[in-house]
Amino acid sequence: MRGLACILMFQTHCYDAWLGGAARDTTFLKVSQLLGTLPAPLFLFLAGISFAIVTDKLIRKNLSSAEITKTMVRRGAEIFALGLLFRLQEFLIAWGWAPWSDLLRVDILNIIGFSMILMGLVCGITLKASGKMRDPYPCIPAPPPQRHASGVAPIAETPPAFGRCRAVLVATSIATASLIALLTPPLYTAWRPSWLPWPLESYINGCHNLGAPQPWLFPLFPWAAFAFAGLAAGFALFSDQGRIHPAQFLAAFAALGGVAIVAARQLDRSYFRLYSTYDYWHTSPNFLMTRVGLLLMISFLTYAWCRWGLATRGFSPLIQLGQTSLLVYWVHIEFVYGRFSLLPKRAESIATASRGFLEISLFMLILSLLRTRIDWKRLDWKKLGWKKISPVQPA
Repeated sequence: MRGLACILMFQTHCYDAWLGGAARDTTFLKVSQLLGTLPAPLFLFLAGISFAIVTDKLIRKNLSSAEITKTMVRRGAEIFALGLLFRLQEFLIAWGWAPWSDLLRVDILNIIGFSMILMGLVCGITLKASGKMRDPYPCIPAPPPQRHASGVAPIAETPPAFGRCRAVLVATSIATASLIALLTPPLYTAWRPSWLPWPLESYINGCHNLGAPQPWLFPLFPWAAFAFAGLAAGFALFSDQGRIHPAQFLAAFAALGGVAIVAARQLDRSYFRLYSTYDYWHTSPNFLMTRVGLLLMISFLTYAWCRWGLATRGFSPLIQLGQTSLLVYWVHIEFVYGRFSLLPKRAESIATASRGFLEISLFMLILSLLRTRIDWKRLDWKKLGWKKISPVQPA
């Protein structure tokens, strides 16, 4: 799924940066930008799923709620710091023409990190309130290795208390995502916190220093809702039954996603309006529900692709890109929007921009392979060769 998000991100950025003249008024660009509404939700959704995996492991180790909160908040702070470092890099590369305010722009890495911090706090508070950590259960030995028909090895059954705790975490995550979605429209209009300094307000509604919310930024409202949706999906998917029957769970996710899309479409067409100002493409909970539904359906499709599709037949470029999604995101931006752009900006035809898109995809795939296929710790930089490592002698 991360690899898919990378490809969708590449095409969105390439066509937006390079198409010029009449090509900018075509249906082709509109479709490209419509597909561009998926990468950020995908990355945030997957951040929530990954967060659920790690939190689940920490709970199984009987860590206290305070220890879990501290660990996960620290990880979120690291990602947030990387987002600030990325903005500093972009500012220094563009020295001379980039405004200083770019240093404080709310970008996708910032909001992933911030969302992880919030998820850590919400999970910690939920675990503490549920009383799970006040009565930890003893470790249970793993069952003998065997495989189910699904091909997934079983894990130790967890006590009912842990199952109830996970259900509370799922419900809390869904409630938080819904609350963020419902609060988004008024925070952009009637409840806009304009009394805050613009760098702080920008994290709420993406106003930046331009006096009004900007649709190209990634504030907490509504973007953090995708992370909490992924958190709920992750806790459900990595439950005992979810691990044993992943295909059935993901198929249920896809069905639920289809229902969410239909419900969102009906709400959008209805005469009922909860908000005086309705902006479907930027702040509407209906559009957010549609995208969450798509994410749930994509989850099942990518599982099918990896378990029964072409991804089982050898090397998969999507899986490879997904393993280094942060690296390729970090690097490709400069070769599309930055000083080192492969093509002149806003000046190319669809054919030329498509060639550039393929080149960027190929270069990022090579970079990803260099990152994962070479053990850089073993590389002897003095001899430009590999260090000789003595074989381990048998005891």
